[in-house]
Amino acid sequence: MTHDTDTTGSTTGTTGTTTGRSSSTATTTRTSPARRSRASFAALALGAAAALALTGCVAGEDAQGEPAEAAGGDASASSGEWSTDTLNIDFATYNPLSLIVKDQGFIEDALGDDVTVTWTQSAGSNKANELLRAGAVDVGSTAGSAALLARSNGSPIHTIDIYSQPEWSALVVPGDSDIADVDDLKGKTIAATKGTDPYFFLLQALDEAGLSASDVTIENLQHADGRAALENGSVDAWSGLDPIMAASEAESGTKLLYRNVDFNTYGFLNATESFLTESPDVAQVVVDSYEKARAWAEENPDETATILSGVAGIDPAVATTVLDRTHFDVDPVPGAAQADVLKTVGPILVESGDVASQDAVDDALDTLFDDTFAKDADAS
Repeated sequence: MTHDTDTTGSTTGTTGTTTGRSSSTATTTRTSPARRSRASFAALALGAAAALALTGCVAGEDAQGEPAEAAGGDASASSGEWSTDTLNIDFATYNPLSLIVKDQGFIEDALGDDVTVTWTQSAGSNKANELLRAGAVDVGSTAGSAALLARSNGSPIHTIDIYSQPEWSALVVPGDSDIADVDDLKGKTIAATKGTDPYFFLLQALDEAGLSASDVTIENLQHADGRAALENGSVDAWSGLDPIMAASEAESGTKLLYRNVDFNTYGFLNATESFLTESPDVAQVVVDSYEKARAWAEENPDETATILSGVAGIDPAVATTVLDRTHFDVDPVPGAAQADVLKTVGPILVESGDVASQDAVDDALDTLFDDTFAKDADAS
């Protein structure tokens, strides 16, 4: 099995194109006649759903009512064709479900030969946000805080699925550091990637300790570069992100200074508004594939660790540590639980100057979630 790897974290990522059931990585998955039949049936149903959406129904809404009438007898509604012939989607080591979806070819199996799937690696939530804003991907994975930041600053995205509740961020110091708690960070230099969960984790941790961003020097470095800066002594601390953080612990003896699972926002799967409007059928396939990957991860923990270790270039034991800190068994429908977390982050975005006003944050939070796809998700 071959894998794309990202060892520097300093670039947006790598791309791979797959047509039909072929994947940019070698996989043992093959499409049986039965699965081809199920995929064709799904295409028919989703084609009808797309027709309903175009006549005023919400994207992703269950279309079992009167699909034939809604389609108006149009032959294309039963032709098995999709609303688009391309899908651009990201994968990321901080989103293990994306690695499973890509490795197992779930999306390619469902879409068949009619849609070309292009995968692009995101090195961090900030990079995923850049890809989404530029229209380089239709679907991208971020932390919840990063999705709120992007929407607050005008990026036309909606969150369509919650892929995990991870404890993926913590404050990290060298193993021999005399920094004992967050209070000791005053006057220190800390590496963090702005626009990502570790950055907002740092701001929340400082605030809890009675400090602010002005009490420290924040070096804006991509995640892997932050690790390197910590380990070579260029910074005093690093607000880290798994799996790079877990690798640093295991390989370089760094230690976690401060952990708080409540300061980690959820994993958000986001899509551009244009994609959801124009291709709700394919968007549903993406969410269905994520739910299939969620079930697969729960049933195959060792294989999941192997996939993560291969893509991230880390030891399988380190991958297992990362997965132990990642909770996949969450409700995939974006809603109150995520909104409550983001209501805490929102004022910090304004105070730090990352968003112009609280009104912009409130408007973004009111419009960020599109729960229709996750509600209709079918992992089978």
